Amino acid sequence: MMDDRNALFSHQTFARAIEFIWREAELLDRRDYREWLELWDPAGYYVVPIDPNTTDYAATLNYAYDNQDMREKRVQRMTSGYSASASDAARTVRTVSRFTLASDSADMVEVKSSQIVIAYKRGVSTIFAADLTHKISMASGEPRLVEKVIRLIDSTEALSAIGFLL
Repeated sequence: MMDDRNALFSHQTFARAIEFIWREAELLDRRDYREWLELWDPAGYYVVPIDPNTTDYAATLNYAYDNQDMREKRVQRMTSGYSASASDAARTVRTVSRFTLASDSADMVEVKSSQIVIAYKRGVSTIFAADLTHKISMASGEPRLVEKVIRLIDSTEALSAIGFLL
């Protein structure tokens, strides 16, 4: 009987995590960056590594390695109207799928998935594809992002037009 309860808990936690990830994607597509910030645990990290195999983000070069302060500054730049990324921001549509439960416990769940982002700006559509890893804390009762790692499939190439959050 205990195994059934654990399996049910795990399934419910996984389902909540997927809904949370879809909500995050929706907020980003709507450019609701202020509400997106509310999804984060204060100690969390938003990471877009260049090296597709790195796990030591602090010791390697990244497109983004944002703690709470850097996430807030990035959102401020994007919403201020003074930067190119704010005044001429791309419209985006995200599809997040291929969810895999990497690990879970009573307090933390790790979900791997894939993401396709279509960004439209000045008559041009650009595709960004990535493998994602979300570490989501369930400790407070409300899911909170502890870490989001976006591994772009072309991260080692010269990238342009990333004037939005992935």
